[in-house]
Amino acid sequence: MTPAPPAPAATAAALHRLAATLEQENAALAALDFGAVGGLLPEKEAALAALAASPPPSPALTAQVRALAGLVQRNRDLLDRAITTQRHIIALVARASPPEAPPTYHAPGGRQAMLRPPARTLCARA
Repeated sequence: MTPAPPAPAATAAALHRLAATLEQENAALAALDFGAVGGLLPEKEAALAALAASPPPSPALTAQVRALAGLVQRNRDLLDRAITTQRHIIALVARASPPEAPPTYHAPGGRQAMLRPPARTLCARA
């Protein structure tokens, strides 16, 4: 078993892992590839847990922390855009859905909802 890396190296590795994961997620979000975004969730959670378990970053890691902050802001913006896009799609589908058919009466006298609109036929004489 290999020993754990020293504290600054562990923090740097955790920052790098989270940055790499956010770069992948940002690319998937920019492409509106929600399946890929969902597939990255376990890695993102693991990267966040690794960063939370590492010691605070030293001043030597300031540039890496700033780069990560930029990725986090971009991720936030892309997630907001994805949520807005999904809301628009849901609204379009809801507006395009046919209204529910009113209930009708069936033979025993009870009410029954129509499962589909009645078929219309066209007769032509030869």
